[in-house]
Amino acid sequence: MELYGKKLTKEEFMKYVGDPSQVADARPCVLSEGKADGVRAIEVKTGGGLHFTVLPTRGMDIAWAEYNGKALSFISKTGVTHPAYFEKDGLSFLRGFFCGLVTTCGLTYFGAPCEDDGQSLGLHGRISNTPADGVCIEKYWDGDEYILKIRGQVRESSVFGENIVLIREIETKLGGKSLKITDKIQNQGFNQQPFMLLYHCNFGYPIVSENTILIEPKGTVVTARDSEGVVEKCFEFQKPTHDYAEQVFYHKLPGKETKAVLYNPDVNLGAYVAFSTEQFSHFGEWKMMGEGDYVVGLEPSNAIPEGRDVVRRRGELEYIQPGEEKLFELEIGVVEKAPEQL
Repeated sequence: MELYGKKLTKEEFMKYVGDPSQVADARPCVLSEGKADGVRAIEVKTGGGLHFTVLPTRGMDIAWAEYNGKALSFISKTGVTHPAYFEKDGLSFLRGFFCGLVTTCGLTYFGAPCEDDGQSLGLHGRISNTPADGVCIEKYWDGDEYILKIRGQVRESSVFGENIVLIREIETKLGGKSLKITDKIQNQGFNQQPFMLLYHCNFGYPIVSENTILIEPKGTVVTARDSEGVVEKCFEFQKPTHDYAEQVFYHKLPGKETKAVLYNPDVNLGAYVAFSTEQFSHFGEWKMMGEGDYVVGLEPSNAIPEGRDVVRRRGELEYIQPGEEKLFELEIGVVEKAPEQL
């Protein structure tokens, strides 16, 4: 392992501590204030500066994240809310959209509210407001690496309807500056179902400021969702702006394994998302420079976020077959200097 600038073996490290939790740990707790009352949480610290909070009650999503005391994630004015307050219709999802480092959208729909296949579908699906079960924390040595791993499964199901299970594993390690999400999506029902999945990775101040830049691999092709969107502006940002209208950009990143980096030279800190374009066919940028709504979302997905009806009309709607399992992997980490090339 590497810790505080030194290479250490397990034996060397254990001579300095009584228990690894002195430096790195994953600790369960329960939030108890306001609309967050009753939300189960797991606080994770790596000892390498990375600290984040997993919320089993909110679909195994990740809320707060920081590195060496500097915030990575954006937390919205709603704060964390219990699923009991979830409103599914129209844009009401936004009343419980805490954003955080990762909000999972899906599993049978995400994107703009719409009417599709006789159903009224709200914004971004149900899975983020569904509590997980079978949650467990594993802490163990793998050679000279001390692993922190959180598991849980989230079921989206209905009588006469779908039975789809998200099995999530979030892993980091002692001294780590990144985390990896591994999701297995299983159709445990007996009929094919529409399948839509988006990872809403939300970064805020101080990662995001007027001097932040978005860095992507050479050859990336960008288009704007809206006609007023200026593609060249997707790589740069501005101060919080009154009555700012959100901008959404679609990025086609080259290669099979790729990443995008948000970097702020003012604080010598950035964050990245890394993923496989074979697993995620789409990648979006949500640029929201409003006052109090100051956030950049980096969003790997398997479809455009314009509503299931639009995706269906475009002939791009995916399905998950009975007994089928789909695998998705996402890494989120920090950088302390701007990469010269991706």
